[in-house]
Amino acid sequence: MAIIKQLFSAAGPLAQSLDGYTPRQPQIDMAVAVSDALKNRSQLVVEAGTGTGKTYAYLAPALKSKGKTIISTGTKALQEQLYHRDLPQLVKALSASKKTALLKGRSNYLCTYRLNQHVAHVPTDDSDVMHQLAMVAKFASETHTGDLADCIGIEEDAKVLPYVSSTVDNCLGKECPDFQDCYIRKARLKAMDADIVVVNHHLFFADMAVKDTGFAELIPTADAYIFDEAHQLSEIASDYFGESISTKKLVDLINDLRAIYRSDIPDMLQLGKTLNKLETSVADLRLQFGLDGSRGDWRHMLASKEICAALHRVISDLDFLYQVLKHCLDRSDKIEHPFERTLAFKGQLERVFDISQTGNSYWYETTRRYLTVHITPLNVSVKFAQMMADTGAGFVFTSATLSVDNELAHFNASLGLKPAQSMMVDSPFDYYQQALLCLPRYLPETHAANMPHAIVKLTLDLIKAAKGRCFVLFTSYRMMHLVAEGLTTQIDYPIYMQGQMSKRIILEKFTRHGNAVLLGTASFWEGVDVRGSTLSCVIIDKLPFAAPDDPLLQAKMQDAQLQGHDPFAYIQLPQAVIALKQGVGRLIRDNKDKGVLVICDNRLVTRQYGQVFLKSLPPMRRTRSLQVASEFLEHIN
Repeated sequence: MAIIKQLFSAAGPLAQSLDGYTPRQPQIDMAVAVSDALKNRSQLVVEAGTGTGKTYAYLAPALKSKGKTIISTGTKALQEQLYHRDLPQLVKALSASKKTALLKGRSNYLCTYRLNQHVAHVPTDDSDVMHQLAMVAKFASETHTGDLADCIGIEEDAKVLPYVSSTVDNCLGKECPDFQDCYIRKARLKAMDADIVVVNHHLFFADMAVKDTGFAELIPTADAYIFDEAHQLSEIASDYFGESISTKKLVDLINDLRAIYRSDIPDMLQLGKTLNKLETSVADLRLQFGLDGSRGDWRHMLASKEICAALHRVISDLDFLYQVLKHCLDRSDKIEHPFERTLAFKGQLERVFDISQTGNSYWYETTRRYLTVHITPLNVSVKFAQMMADTGAGFVFTSATLSVDNELAHFNASLGLKPAQSMMVDSPFDYYQQALLCLPRYLPETHAANMPHAIVKLTLDLIKAAKGRCFVLFTSYRMMHLVAEGLTTQIDYPIYMQGQMSKRIILEKFTRHGNAVLLGTASFWEGVDVRGSTLSCVIIDKLPFAAPDDPLLQAKMQDAQLQGHDPFAYIQLPQAVIALKQGVGRLIRDNKDKGVLVICDNRLVTRQYGQVFLKSLPPMRRTRSLQVASEFLEHIN
């Protein structure tokens, strides 16, 4: 304890090495608690308000602990920031000798075998893919890590990625001719040897799912696990503890087989025809769900004769592909792996008819091109608690948004936690002086037809007062587009809207301009850090309750009711409070920041549960007057 306190003291190594460092008691308190949890291999839950310095508060104890530590973050962007910026700074400041490693999921690494395969036989006539293939080929000759995030010009959603990375299904493993030089293999070997490994939540749970099947682990076993952005864990865990069957994987299989057909066995015309027929039946199945993206109850969909017939056609065509591939096995040694994938996928598709398991939600979602059927457990707490007990390790959970109504009970229950210690560490920011919360009067109800017009009108006034410098955050794409239409012709400041380009580029443009307006939905509510006067106003269209027709939410609420809980208070309200706190957290990121938060939802004032939201927010001054809010903004330099 004394050692940790000395690290963070005014005369300690952090103060001597980091510009602008000043000791903060909340940060020291958290660091001491983390150190105790790692030493005693116990559970610790810490809500650390924005500005606490929670990253250093858990990294320093990890660097000083004796064992191996896995640190898991909410997103790949945070993972990279932690590994490339925060961790090296602290290693240098503390003169730490621990080895560190970054480990991502396999889709983030270049697969040289697949790259060479698709450069030799270009898989499509799409000019974007061909151009991107050339960029990746150049990157392949320069990279040491194979991390595709380092490939300039290739964004997270680039069309080329499925052609130059591998999946669990299409990876050849030790049979791959490039196995010795495989970047995933190298990254895992480095992680095995490291003292601190930085992963993300999706990889952590993918690893748990793999271990459950008895296969080799992706992430090495550790003495301690630290989860940053821990509020995301329960939802991500649900995805990995269940099962998802996606036609995207089937389309990937068709593309892989088509590449082998063209390069190795072009005379097997039956294979080409079979792949075309399967591709058509997969597309027909998707079209049964309409053109737009949707989600709903899978049980309800199975009552449709048309959908069942379309599914059976896919299974029949897949079975015929299996028979054709049997005759190709001795023609190409590349066929064996996709042959096994074909059989596995046939079994998966047959399982979507079994909707009898209790404790699961059966739901589907469609994008413009694909259908995915999900079998999701309603409660992950028992399984997660068992995993923690099995490891015997220390566990630290932290985020700026874990509590609801100043209680951590909802978070602890969602993961089956029984922490030896829980803390809520206040932000060092002076919210009362730095921020103003405006709940505008005279707004229509959130679902009213004239609500988009009302938001456009008040947003125009606030943008003018703030000289741009606004985030407008929405709970739906529909409202975002309606408001964007109303704003575009009436303001001189540039408007950047989610979907126009990648999230990273939008944020770079917004920050670089200095007087811009950004419109975004869910992905901009968290993990976005814009400091200074570049962001002076955050406008939120309404309280972020999940859509009531969401099939997973409906199943969880029914389950809560069966257990004797109030579904709204037990499920919907806590989720919405934490989501709102994330959005609010975009405003004040530094002790010199100033800004106005505007929430355009009368329910904060007219409904009793509005008080739960307000009590969960930072202690800002409040007003109902847009004039007062505009005046506050006009005085921000």
